[in-house]
Amino acid sequence: MTGASGFVGGRLAPALVEEGHRVRAMTRRPEKYRGAGEAVAGDVSDEASLRSALEGCDAAYYLVHSLGDADFVQEDAAAARSFGRAAADAGVRRIIYLGGLGEDADDLSDHLRSRREVEQLLGEGGVPVTVLRAGIVVGHGGVSWELTRQLVAHLPAMITPRWVHTRTQPIAVADVVRYLVGVLEAPEAEGRVFEVGGPDVLEYLEMMTRVAEIQGRHMFVVPVPFLTPQLSARWLSLVTDVDLQTGKSLIDSMTNEVVVKDDSIRQVVPFEPMGYDQAVLTALGERAAERREAAGDSPRHGGLLARGARS
Repeated sequence: MTGASGFVGGRLAPALVEEGHRVRAMTRRPEKYRGAGEAVAGDVSDEASLRSALEGCDAAYYLVHSLGDADFVQEDAAAARSFGRAAADAGVRRIIYLGGLGEDADDLSDHLRSRREVEQLLGEGGVPVTVLRAGIVVGHGGVSWELTRQLVAHLPAMITPRWVHTRTQPIAVADVVRYLVGVLEAPEAEGRVFEVGGPDVLEYLEMMTRVAEIQGRHMFVVPVPFLTPQLSARWLSLVTDVDLQTGKSLIDSMTNEVVVKDDSIRQVVPFEPMGYDQAVLTALGERAAERREAAGDSPRHGGLLARGARS
């Protein structure tokens, strides 16, 4: 697994171990890895290290991207080619990739076009690729979720460009992990592309106002239709801790509607995904628990949000 210490991978690795799978967590610094599974040295920019890391693996999860780099399109393409070749050379039988939602017929952002390109390049070596395409993934530590949470937390009033009315279908990170685990041994998932989302289709503005309501806040919105993506990204870098390049990449993608059109994943991995409000409560609860743990407080004294995180 690449990205085993990341937002999704850090949850997926223990979930796979719990299901009885042997997990090899690829990292550039295995001596510092503290997550689930066996740490192994590897770097997606070093094809030789990939061959060594993948040797003996039946399947590989590809959970990396370079969103914060200006030349992320080229970097992600080169890494995907190397990984696909190395996986084929090592005898890997399946690659599973978490990509992004969006209609191919649309004028996709660089970010979403790059995700599509990675899907293709991973399979160039001949290994079947199972793709899960997701929109906004809601969970503590996720960059898109953090952007939403911090905007609501820091701004009682908000100027809003046109992209806040774009529709999206957010999904809880726990449900993404459940789908990623579920497709691993499903023979009907091999080589297919699936779209995943929660039950709620919302505009970005609705997502933010719901977060504000859950926290007992009131958010005053001022529409500014001429606010450009570049200005929006600079504004985000001032009021959140999302860096300018990552903010620009995310803002560019927010002009594309990301809604599930094909829910065939529900037949392969059948369960009911949690709604947006519950996903928000869970994310806030995880953040509160982490802050208490960092402060040395006991989790027994948690309130509503902590209970939401356990549900």
